[in-house]
Amino acid sequence: MMKKLRVTVDGKVYEVTVEVLDEGIESGALPSVAPGASHLASLPVVAPVTPPAPAGPAAVAGAIKSPLAGKVMSVEVKPGQDVKEGQQIMTLEAMKMNTYIYAPKTGRISTVQVNPGDAVEEGAVLMVMA
Repeated sequence: MMKKLRVTVDGKVYEVTVEVLDEGIESGALPSVAPGASHLASLPVVAPVTPPAPAGPAAVAGAIKSPLAGKVMSVEVKPGQDVKEGQQIMTLEAMKMNTYIYAPKTGRISTVQVNPGDAVEEGAVLMVMA
């Protein structure tokens, strides 16, 4: 019997299909496995499922989000500052490489959500433009 399950590991969601080999599994009993034997080699590798975007600050209009996980090295703008499209506004570091963040449009910076030294995750709101 095949079952489709959703598993979360370290905050990442995976959808897997498993074959139930022993009906005792459904009742909570674990099957016996010979020492050194592994049934994992026969399982298909699946890609992580992207969870739905959270509501709240990440859904703010004008939000400038981090393109990757890393450390904020510098913030070149302040709230209330006018910026031009393509102007460098922040520098992130990931794996010893700098990634420059540029203003996506001409406008005014409403808020800056991070400070130099902060660790950010991919998709985190860095700042908001009006």
